[in-house]
Amino acid sequence: MQAQLRETATELAAVLWREHTVYRERGGGVVIRGDHVRRWISLAPTGGKDQALVRAGRILDGGTTAPARLEAVVDLTAGTAELAAVCRRLLAETAAEAAPSAAGSRPVRASRPARAKGPGAARPRRGRHTGVGSWVVLLCVGGVVALWAYSVFGGAY
Repeated sequence: MQAQLRETATELAAVLWREHTVYRERGGGVVIRGDHVRRWISLAPTGGKDQALVRAGRILDGGTTAPARLEAVVDLTAGTAELAAVCRRLLAETAAEAAPSAAGSRPVRASRPARAKGPGAARPRRGRHTGVGSWVVLLCVGGVVALWAYSVFGGAY
C-alpha cells in the first residue's frame, strides 16, 4: 500500500505542480509540498482497500506546515486526473479559507528600532544579585551538611 501511495503521489505531484517535493511521513503516508504556492497535500492509507485519505493545508512563513484544513477519502483506482481534480478542489478551498483570515487581521505596526545588545541589555540590573530562593537552597544544603557532620563526628568532641 505504501509503494502504491508513493507512486500515486509522485504522479499526482507532477500533474499539480512543476516544483514540488515528495516525502514519506511518519504514519506511512506521503506528503507533496508545493513551497512556491505555500500549500501541501498528504495521502495517507485508510482501512479500506484502494482508498486514501487526502488532506490539504498551508505552509507557514517559516516553512513549517500548518495543520490540515480539509480532508477527503479518495479511491486510488481512479485515474490521476480525477485525483488531481479532488486535490485542486481541496487546495482551492484551503486558499479561500486562508484569504479572509489574512484580510481581517490587525494591521502590522511599524517595528521599533533595535536596541544595542550587550551585557544587561535584556533587562535592567537590580541591586540584589542573589534571590531569596537561592538563599533558601543554600541554607538547606548547609543544614544537610551540618547534619551529616554531626552524625559522623558528633560523639568525638
